[in-house]
Amino acid sequence: MDFSVIDVDLVVTLLLLLLIGMGPKIALVPFLEKTKHLEPAIQRSVGRRTVVTAVVTAIVLFATGALLMRLLHITAGTVAVAGAIILAILAIEMVAAPGKKVEEDAGVQAEPNRVAIYPLAVPYLLNPVGITIMIVASGEVVSIASAGLVLGLILLVGAFDYLVFSNIDKLAMRLNPVSLIISEVVFGILLTAVAVEMMVFGLGLLGIIAAAKH
Repeated sequence: MDFSVIDVDLVVTLLLLLLIGMGPKIALVPFLEKTKHLEPAIQRSVGRRTVVTAVVTAIVLFATGALLMRLLHITAGTVAVAGAIILAILAIEMVAAPGKKVEEDAGVQAEPNRVAIYPLAVPYLLNPVGITIMIVASGEVVSIASAGLVLGLILLVGAFDYLVFSNIDKLAMRLNPVSLIISEVVFGILLTAVAVEMMVFGLGLLGIIAAAKH
């Protein structure tokens, strides 16, 4: 990501990446499975807490990502490669076992807010793509305007997530299980392609391959 010039291409690219990295699609199936036995009001409350936790975590990562890379002696390239590996694992599971039942957690009934933080907020809602983007962008921003752009898009995607999960009980009644499984397979394939792109990008930054750096 080149933040030296803020243009439409940068905004659209970053927004699409954040919709993948923080959007509701990956978290939707695990969320519905883990909260299906909760009362609608509690389910909505868990959804709101999930979104708020993911957004706050994303902002903290963006604010501290560059410092963390320096302290741990890692680079944007290694972060991108690591994120690509984890994303590929999640994506392959989506394709190989669509609609797979999420392991039931007895703590959901007793402490639904705990589940909202982990694993729903992280790593499902704020997934490896989002985490990678936050850390890489933290080290790449060059001005207050570019930092403001990233923060603004985080809040925009967070507002979309909040709208979805605040109405999750109504949405669940309208979802067709078959179409949900089909969309999970398709999205899993697309995410695998994103993981490959992240891997190429990371290896290019590391100078291992002569990849186009974008």
